[in-house]
Amino acid sequence: MSIYQKLQQREKENNPIKVGVIGAGQMGFGMIAQISQISGMTVTGICDVNIDAANRAAEYYRSRMTAKAVESIVVSDDLRKVIQSHDVDVIVDATGIPEVGANIALESLKAKKHLVLLNVEVDITIGSVMHELFSNAGLVYTGSAGDEPAATLELYEFAKTMGMEVLVAGKGKNNPFIPESNPTLCADEAKQKQMSAHMLAAFQDGTKTMAEMNLLSNATGLLPDKVGMNGVDATVETVADKLDLIQNGGVLTNYGVVEYVHGLAPGVFVIVKSDLEPVDEELRYLKVGKGPHYTFYRPYHLASLETPITIAKAVLQNEASIAPLGGPISETVAVAKRSIKQGERLDGIGGYSVRGVLESHQEMKENGHVPIGLFSGNVVAKQDIHEGQFISEDDVELDPSTTVWQLRSLQDRLYPSKAYEKLTL
Repeated sequence: MSIYQKLQQREKENNPIKVGVIGAGQMGFGMIAQISQISGMTVTGICDVNIDAANRAAEYYRSRMTAKAVESIVVSDDLRKVIQSHDVDVIVDATGIPEVGANIALESLKAKKHLVLLNVEVDITIGSVMHELFSNAGLVYTGSAGDEPAATLELYEFAKTMGMEVLVAGKGKNNPFIPESNPTLCADEAKQKQMSAHMLAAFQDGTKTMAEMNLLSNATGLLPDKVGMNGVDATVETVADKLDLIQNGGVLTNYGVVEYVHGLAPGVFVIVKSDLEPVDEELRYLKVGKGPHYTFYRPYHLASLETPITIAKAVLQNEASIAPLGGPISETVAVAKRSIKQGERLDGIGGYSVRGVLESHQEMKENGHVPIGLFSGNVVAKQDIHEGQFISEDDVELDPSTTVWQLRSLQDRLYPSKAYEKLTL
């Protein structure tokens, strides 16, 4: 029975999946609205630190429930009230903030609730340990369908299931790359787009792209070809040539990598090959490309609108849409956006101090670099830091009182350095 059929059955039995949503911003609000039209699923909890945003989402949801009975909705600015509610089966983290996400994960685990993440930032920081803890408890810890990592993973598994070799997997970058972007510089554009200025800054400064490909790397074992990836300009017709080895006229030093591409947004892709001559001939016959490398391309990702698919998979099939293979494969580490003086406090993702750059977990360990997700709480510069500098453990004093720091410390103990050895599905 398909997920759709199972949801239909839940609807007939008046036994809907009851969803609690933490974060009623752009992504959370869109998902809440979408669930109003989905059979066998209902929203029973909404939390946001801005209680007006939570109430707005709840009121809109109720207004659209013309064909379904409206369940009572817990609306709060306290995430524990939603997570601990007996009327909630599964939690969706739509906050995008590592420290908040860490607390949501712990509370969800304590409450024995499945957790669906629209929070790539926390997943790349403590995903390995949280996935193991949730799995050991018989619960699902998962990234969301519709976000680029899971959408790309679908293509990756599609290709691997057919027996193809995947050379490259990646996404199109949606925004121009502005490494110095901050909430002030992008405030007007964020207002026009009705989104958080911090979120837009994280898109523009490249952190989001790095984090998304970090999550894909951790779920597949594919590595960045180089620190920060290559980020070529390409079309669907040219990307397989540009993302080829240097000796073949491309830019790559290795196959088996994650990448981002300017010109393919908002789509995702994998580049594949087959060493079997009949298969290669059939791919050309089917007009997939000219060969010998072929691009499978999905020209869209629907972000939070696809999240209900992951919610249903978690509850109905006890399956994740995307999760780490084990220990971290890659890391998104902090790079200074500006010059920082000794004693100065640094903010985190989407702020004024740092942006994220992707590198392998091994490189992070060797260089002592700091994951950007740990820039939470009271982080202070121990010495002057130059603009563009990769920030090391010698440069900053992190905040060990934060939940995300404590869980990352646990993850580092559970997954020592050997965990970065390359894995493949």
